Amino acid sequence: MDENPGLSEEYRMASPWPLFVALGLPIAEIGILFGLVPLAVGGLLLFCGSIAGILRENGYVSSAWRGLAVLSAFVLAGGLALWYADSATASDLLIRAYSMIGTGVLMLLAGVGGDLFARDAEPGL
Repeated sequence: MDENPGLSEEYRMASPWPLFVALGLPIAEIGILFGLVPLAVGGLLLFCGSIAGILRENGYVSSAWRGLAVLSAFVLAGGLALWYADSATASDLLIRAYSMIGTGVLMLLAGVGGDLFARDAEPGL
């Protein structure tokens, strides 16, 4: 009888991304709660970068850089929607909107720059 049925040396046992997904949003929310925009942007970058890594790891996108660029469009759209909603209703969404807009711009620059300039090296070459 096999002690580890279905397990093989060629498969990874665990993925590192769920930990970073679980940490990204709380870090961003702590930054928003205390008005620390750099902390909020860093948490959102961690969250969205982890999502792009998960998409690449599972084969849904060909490059994590492209996944990051696509996610940036969603974050930018959400940030602009919050910014517009804050200007229309005078609520306290401005810190969240600025954090999302800044994160979206940084992710777009990283995604486009990474896709243009970063090359994946073949193992063993």
